[in-house]
Amino acid sequence: MIDESFLTTEEVLEYLQVNLRTVYRLIKAGKIPAVRVGRQWRFRKRDIDAWLESQRPRTVRSQPSPQRVAAATDARPRVLVVDDEASIRDLLAKTLALAEYDVDLAPDGRTALERLRIIPYDLLITDLKMPGVDGLTVIREARRLKTDLPVIIITGFSTEASAIDALNLGVSGYLTKPFRVPMVLAKAAKALGE
Repeated sequence: MIDESFLTTEEVLEYLQVNLRTVYRLIKAGKIPAVRVGRQWRFRKRDIDAWLESQRPRTVRSQPSPQRVAAATDARPRVLVVDDEASIRDLLAKTLALAEYDVDLAPDGRTALERLRIIPYDLLITDLKMPGVDGLTVIREARRLKTDLPVIIITGFSTEASAIDALNLGVSGYLTKPFRVPMVLAKAAKALGE
């Protein structure tokens, strides 16, 4: 017996943990097949699973290769995620990859600075409190390299002083851990003017 289970739009939103706008972008781009039934969309679960599996190996990477750097001219928006917590990096990487962003990861501020010097990013998402080079230092250097780079800060230790420092550096968004995935996608889309 063949499993032909179909999902409604609401079920796909819950299954993928993304917002409605992202699902429509995926349909329009032909990434996930959908069938229109009256005024609603239906999705074959095995198609969604196959698409998810196809996204895993090629979109999320810790070390960008020189070939990938050269090939990324005007493709999908390129995002650098900087956080010393692996679980946060992985969650953000998967979430942003589902929303059609090209994602690079950095486990600390020093690695982030190296990447910022060689790769032109469209968005920087960074934790503030990290050992060694902190998030504010990363933001200052990123601004020196590309003055109009949108920045979103994610932190578990929100203080008034760090919020003021971040606002003075012109960040596009400020989220406090724990955060909800749709909020990250909304902040990213807003920062990139989508």
